[in-house]
This record gives sequence, C-alpha cells and structure tokens, in this order.
Amino acid sequence: MSSSPPESTNQGPAPAPTPAPAPAPIRLLVVDDDPLVRAGLRLMLGGASSGIEIVGEASDGTEVAALVDRHSPDVVLMDIRMPTVDGLAATEQLRQREPAPEVVILTTFNADEHVLRALRAGAAGFVLKDTPPADLVAAVRRVAAGEPVLSPTVTQQLIEHVAGSGQDARQERAWALLDQLNDREREVAVAVGQGKSNAEISAGLFMSLATVKTHVSRILTKLELNNRVQIALLAHDAGLLE
Repeated sequence: MSSSPPESTNQGPAPAPTPAPAPAPIRLLVVDDDPLVRAGLRLMLGGASSGIEIVGEASDGTEVAALVDRHSPDVVLMDIRMPTVDGLAATEQLRQREPAPEVVILTTFNADEHVLRALRAGAAGFVLKDTPPADLVAAVRRVAAGEPVLSPTVTQQLIEHVAGSGQDARQERAWALLDQLNDREREVAVAVGQGKSNAEISAGLFMSLATVKTHVSRILTKLELNNRVQIALLAHDAGLLE
C-alpha cells in the first residue's frame, strides 16, 4: 500500500502589507472680510500637498458659528478687524463651544492689544498676513497638532504692549488661579511661560516626558485654560517670568 505524498509547505509569496491610510486633511475655515485676502489664502493653503482642506470661508464673524456647525473645521484662521462681529468676539464665542476648533488670529500687526485679548480668550496663536506660504502651512499644521504658534519673543512684545494697563488686577487674578496648583505644577507652568517644549521641561525639571504632559494637562484642567499660550500669559501676569 503506497503512502500519500507529503503535503507541500510552500505557501507562496507573502501578501504585500496593506499600506497605511493617508492621514485625513486638516479642515480649515478662513474668516476675513477682504475677498482678495481669502483668495490668496485659498491659493497658499488649499493645494493637495499641503494636507489642508479649506472647508469654508466667511467674510464676517456673524457667519462663523453656522459654518463651524456645518463643516466642523479643525482650525479657524480668523481676521481681527471685520465690520459687524469682529474676530475677537467670534474667537471668544468659538472657544466656549464643546468641542471647540482651534483658532489662529490673522493680523497685520505683530504687537497689538487685540491680539493679546484673543490669546487670552483661547486662540492658539497668530500669524501675520505677510507670512510666507510654507510658514503659514506649517503654522496651521502645528495648531492642528495642539502646538501654539507664538514664540516667546512675540509673546513678550505683546505683553509689553499693554503692560501698563490693569497690571495690578491681572497679577492678583493670576495668583488667585496659580494658588490652585501644587509646587510642581507651578514649576511646569513657569517653564511653559518661558517657551520651553515638553522635552526641555522634562530635562530641566528631571521628570519623565509623560509626567510633564500629565502636569500640563492638569494645569489646563484646574485653571480652565485652553492651551499653553494662556498658561504663559498667566505666568507672566503673576510676575513669575521676570
């Protein structure tokens, strides 16, 4: 009686790995009362290679809420000066929503008390209208990733611009908030105010990167802040950066 031939162990070529899906584009709403500015931003930001999709445009702050409801943008690029509802009021309204899109202020000024008010309201930063296209794309990407678009130098310029206005009241309010933090959280808040990244804070305060992230998250939650820019402004108002 003949034996059966052994089964073949040849399974053929391994299947090719499934390519990872392309990341979803960043959904951007552009708000500016100048149609030429909006057209320029559309050209700079709307290319397929940018990873940004312009889902809507508005010419005034009155249109923003409805467009956000309709298109659910990740980021709103917001002009300040508009005829009916300006970008400041629109930013304050947007940042009170849950969930709230990130807001980047679009301005012609690099030191303006209006920009500071928008940052205090929860805007993630600002860009100048003459920013080069590649830098503008990078700014939108950074904000969508949860990073502020504001250098420590620019923060200092803004703060100095309004330093003489209500300083005592701001300092009193800042300390009332910071008193809610423990010592370690306050150290992290100061480091954030100095413009340090999480990695730099980790090295400087001898704690793990995960611990730094936890402290930053707790600071935001305890003080009911939106982002790191607001932490930096609070640390300055308290006089901890001088």
